[in-house]
Amino acid sequence: MAGDSFRRAAVGVLPLLRDCIVPPVRVLFVGINPGVRSALTGHHFAGYSNRFWKLMYESGLVPEPITYVDDRRLPEWGFGITNLVPRPTPGIDTLRREEYVAGARVLKRKVRRVQPAVVAFVGVTLFRSVFERPVSQPVRVGLQSETLEGAGVFVLPNPSGRNANFSYAEMLAAFSSLARFAKRTRRS
Repeated sequence: MAGDSFRRAAVGVLPLLRDCIVPPVRVLFVGINPGVRSALTGHHFAGYSNRFWKLMYESGLVPEPITYVDDRRLPEWGFGITNLVPRPTPGIDTLRREEYVAGARVLKRKVRRVQPAVVAFVGVTLFRSVFERPVSQPVRVGLQSETLEGAGVFVLPNPSGRNANFSYAEMLAAFSSLARFAKRTRRS
């Protein structure tokens, strides 16, 4: 019942968002945590201003236009999706350090179990958190020298409309680079 969902949200109780991971997985997309709209709709990257799904299509990662309601179709193309921190929030400012640490442990277990060829961190802040990179050390989007439990690591710009650090063209270039990399990379 939609009214119940909004009542729960009003008192601070939001439903958890389920992972969408069905092996084999070529690319595992990892977000920081679900936003309120994602929690309420039950779909990843559901924010009104989020460009994740448009970038997935325009970069060639998926062959047809899709939206957040299609997130359960990602395994059709060898993709999975999860979040580092399961707790939905309106933004990341209320996430606690211990949530990031616990999330990194769980993520490593997921990666060992699923064995994707590539783990794509959707956001520089997320990558910094998992790999303990200080803000003073620059992080470029794209393929990283680090690996995670044997998987390649790729950093994508956060596609949220709140992210003013990257232009749409820069985001599209990063997603397109991942599409090219994913096509030639297979987990052995």
